[in-house]
Amino acid sequence: MRTKIRSPTKQLFSSKILEVLNLNEYERQRRISESTKKLYPPGTRIELISMNDPYAPVTSGTRGTVKFVDSLGTIFPEWDNGRTLGVVPGEDSFRKLTQQEIEAENQSESEVEDEVPNENNGIKIGM
Repeated sequence: MRTKIRSPTKQLFSSKILEVLNLNEYERQRRISESTKKLYPPGTRIELISMNDPYAPVTSGTRGTVKFVDSLGTIFPEWDNGRTLGVVPGEDSFRKLTQQEIEAENQSESEVEDEVPNENNGIKIGM
């Protein structure tokens, strides 16, 4: 039985190919992350459609504000319900809110802030 011995040149060539493939994977992931950061900058409002997390998903329909995108392209919003679980493009389903939806949210928030409390609804402390 003959043992095949690899030459140092072939070994070096094989390791260089693997290095280039790994570099290409790193570069691909970096480009995806940079693209995601441009599409979802901090402050972007999103709404979750569905989350592929069987243990602790965020409820569908929950809205949130993007805080940052990590180096893997995971988007980390601060959800309106207080959760901070990230969404993974391609795994989870979500969408950006339209300008009209954002304006409607801002309008409803300002209406709540403009309400003046009725003095008859205040807390009375007896002595």
